[in-house]
Amino acid sequence: MYAVLRTIHITSVVVSIGLFAVRLYWVYRAPAQLQLRWVRILPHAVDVVLLASAVSLTMVLHQYPFIHAWLTAKVFALIAYIICGSVALKRARSTSQRHLASIAAFGCLFYIVAVAINHDPFPFG
Repeated sequence: MYAVLRTIHITSVVVSIGLFAVRLYWVYRAPAQLQLRWVRILPHAVDVVLLASAVSLTMVLHQYPFIHAWLTAKVFALIAYIICGSVALKRARSTSQRHLASIAAFGCLFYIVAVAINHDPFPFG
């Protein structure tokens, strides 16, 4: 069961990051694409699968946020990513604000992946 959940989780992570990158590109180059029905629905569906697989993995592994530091770090970094991604895709008031939010969102993603690989909230130290 673990292997299946892990595969689903990693696959949904890759798809979610890819969809974020494509949508961010479209914000700059093809804003009309963002209004397509599948573009408005698919990222949310993938994120539901991602979250469900994450919760399932915590239960299978008996490792929980706010008990295990590395998972707590991932949860807080995920919240930061969601906020930065929202600013980058929708809420930025200027191009420079969009650029900064985009860089911060990708930084959060990089941190989340590093924490996941190392099971350490300080993966670079």
